[in-house]
Amino acid sequence: MSVKSLVDKFVCGVINESDYESLDRNYLKNRVLNLVGEENIPTAPETDDLIELKDQLVQVAVQNQKIGDTANEQDNLGAELMDFITPAPSIVNRRFWDEYQISPQKAIAAFYDLSQRNDYIKMKAIAKNIYFKHPSEYGDIEITINLSKPEKDPKQIALAKKMKASGYPKCNLCMENEGYQGRINYPARTNHRIIRLDIDGHQWGFQYSPYAYFNEHCIFLDSVHEEMVIDKKTFKQLLTIVQKFPGYFAGSNADLPIVGGSILSHEHYQGGRHTFAMETAPIETQIKFDGFENVEAGIVKWPMSVIRLTSSNMNQICDLADKILQKWNHYTDKSVSVVAQSNGEWHHTITPIARMRNGKYELDLVLRDNQTSAQYPDGIFHPHKDVQHIKKENIGLIEVMGLAILPPRLKTEMQEVEKYLLGKDNQIADYHREWADKIKKESPALNEQNVHAIVQDEIGKVFVRVLEDAGVFKRDDQGYQAFMKFIDAVNH
Repeated sequence: MSVKSLVDKFVCGVINESDYESLDRNYLKNRVLNLVGEENIPTAPETDDLIELKDQLVQVAVQNQKIGDTANEQDNLGAELMDFITPAPSIVNRRFWDEYQISPQKAIAAFYDLSQRNDYIKMKAIAKNIYFKHPSEYGDIEITINLSKPEKDPKQIALAKKMKASGYPKCNLCMENEGYQGRINYPARTNHRIIRLDIDGHQWGFQYSPYAYFNEHCIFLDSVHEEMVIDKKTFKQLLTIVQKFPGYFAGSNADLPIVGGSILSHEHYQGGRHTFAMETAPIETQIKFDGFENVEAGIVKWPMSVIRLTSSNMNQICDLADKILQKWNHYTDKSVSVVAQSNGEWHHTITPIARMRNGKYELDLVLRDNQTSAQYPDGIFHPHKDVQHIKKENIGLIEVMGLAILPPRLKTEMQEVEKYLLGKDNQIADYHREWADKIKKESPALNEQNVHAIVQDEIGKVFVRVLEDAGVFKRDDQGYQAFMKFIDAVNH
């Protein structure tokens, strides 16, 4: 092994970016060699980027057969190597709250920086995502084609089948994930840290999302593994979070299948420092609620059905939000296919989003209904069949606010659509053909130079339609009258 090897350079980087000191050099070197093997160590590369050095060490470990060549095993080792620059949870928490007393913004920024430097937030993977904006009557809708999460490879799937389910941790959001080694069928969490905080007298955790969909995408999670429930305490917890985390929004997925998020088994919220189109959407119709004169209220100009509440009084806004929720949970208006209950199953809930604006609390309440029917077996207020070639998954919190998270298949599928539109040899999926023919008919000036922009624009139009499908009160005269009828019902 050469004097200036890849291992030496990585160890230098660890000392520069952590609590370790020069005296720890030999110790660190030996710990790294134990993980990657002592053979096939290359000379130090030009780069000083610690994550790049880590990636090279992982390849050395594969070569030395210290680990297998599955993506999961490589991620597990990578997280273990980056744990060298990650302080213990007690230290991370102490530093966060010490800094918070001086400046909440600096404490949050420092934790975000650590979560990037130690590769818990997969910035390199996130950079692969395709992102563009689509101007609409509701504002600039954001579109992402999510390419950051690694797809499971066949070897990994085969190995996972042989493994017994351990039941530990119970899910990806449990506190027990902090420092967890990871396994073939479970992600690495060695370099994972959670800030503990009190929300309304109960312990919660604050962490960042490894595969962020927007700026400073974070998760607030209950310390107890309990199912998600939207109720009055949800509103208070969300408003408390945005009070504690300046500049952040906080929102919850709905707590029912079809209209909810992907994890309903653990109470959690999402947040971050990002302005979504829904936030900038104006109030279209001012409304008043009896007994809540200190709360400004209105219907938002948005494809989904949104009531916005604004007040400097947290208790008032929570009381009104709860009143709206209770009424909505039991509200039926068959003239617009809104039904609260059928066959013993409840269908109504709310997707709430909180933020601070001009020193006041602001709470958006998005009305949701998860009914299905013979005509719409996937959901009456869910993307309908004619748009599912682009988006068929649940419309969760992030999409409700105007950021589409589209599946990775669309990257190659859209390339084939573009070839089809240009009359080139292609392998267009059958489910895109009708849509592509419509684009061709409506875009007579389509050519090599503009085809990509035209397809992106059409994807944006489809996503707007997806949101309109998910709206319980449609944006027409009948829908408006039905919405106002519901508001009137809250008042009586």
